[in-house]
Amino acid sequence: MLMPPPPNSSSSILRKSRFSPYLFTLVVFIFFVSILRKDLACVFSQQLQLDLAPATEKKREKLAFEIGKLEGCDVFSGSWVRDEVTRPLYDESDCPYIPPQLTCQKHGRPDRSYQYWRWQPHGCNLPRFNASMMLESLRGKRMMFVGDSLNRGQYVSMVCLLHSLIADDAKSMETFDSLTIFTAKEYNMTIEFYWAPFLLESNSDNAVIHRISDRIVRRDSINKHGRHWKRVDIMVFNTYLWWITGSNMKILQGSFEDEAQDIVELSTEDAYRMAMKSMLRWVRKNMDPKKTRVFFTAMSPSHGKSIDWGGEQGDNCYNQTTLIEDSNYWGSDSKKSLMKVIGEVFSRSKFPITFLNITQLSSYRRDAHTSIYKKQWSPLTPEQLANPVSYADCIHWCMPGLQDTWNELLFTKLLYPH
Repeated sequence: MLMPPPPNSSSSILRKSRFSPYLFTLVVFIFFVSILRKDLACVFSQQLQLDLAPATEKKREKLAFEIGKLEGCDVFSGSWVRDEVTRPLYDESDCPYIPPQLTCQKHGRPDRSYQYWRWQPHGCNLPRFNASMMLESLRGKRMMFVGDSLNRGQYVSMVCLLHSLIADDAKSMETFDSLTIFTAKEYNMTIEFYWAPFLLESNSDNAVIHRISDRIVRRDSINKHGRHWKRVDIMVFNTYLWWITGSNMKILQGSFEDEAQDIVELSTEDAYRMAMKSMLRWVRKNMDPKKTRVFFTAMSPSHGKSIDWGGEQGDNCYNQTTLIEDSNYWGSDSKKSLMKVIGEVFSRSKFPITFLNITQLSSYRRDAHTSIYKKQWSPLTPEQLANPVSYADCIHWCMPGLQDTWNELLFTKLLYPH
């Protein structure tokens, strides 16, 4: 009897290995659950890291007087916009504190066009100067401007922007040698100016008689003036113009009282660096970064050479009533080497210094200088009267005018520093 043939081995194996529909579904389910579990674990892990990141990231400390932010906006980069609605911010005749060297209308300037320009940053709108808010910020405080006559101009501008909100019998201005103090009794606050054109002690420290061609600065002498700056809440420094002598700076090693004076010469850049470092050391020792603010106003440009903007040889700001339109304009009187020194020194400062970078925006304003429309220090000669260019002041600024914009920027950086 023949035996039946053996079953086909391959078909047998297939039959034995075939999963039931239920078992197959279970295996697939387990497989997908395991993958999903890993994905979910990864997602939750990433979400946890994202949630924790802000908590572990070091937060920037809020600066004194700060109330908000202007993120992503360089307020010093922009253009001038004609504005006859909101400008000027006050009238020359309404501010009795403007010195006669800056009252251009009173001294015969025939136009007012310089008063009707508003600075417009490219990336945002500059907050309008709010005198009430500024006064409240200054309540019980001391604000001081320290530097030369250009800083005194900014000081006077700030007083002019605020004084109309203060009753006549509740405000006063007094001068004591190098120190001028505007007091607002109702607010228990002062706005002050201290004459120190080099910040350090110098032979030009007399607040009235300081026209000295052979300028000498004493090394490591900032405490001579700095003792008058202590307990100030908002400090605004400037120093630039007096360092521009056309030659090296003379630096006194000892004292002005020494019979034999030890004087060395330094390049303008090295001498300026010495002053900047001294200023920062004083700030670090005497100012509290949690309660006070320190500003430094950049160099104020002059317009003494019209060839800088394509004008005639020998001309200057006299009779200029229009702005310079070249956005890349930089006058030859503004030394970039000193700007570089400021950047180098300030970048190493552990104390937060707010830099008011007004140089570029002011360089467009050849129209805004006092020119010949001011009180003159001495009677003019017939030769000068015959040639107004020869005595035009292309350094200082008419009020109201450009320096009010500087204070709008100061106001912005005080309350909205970032």
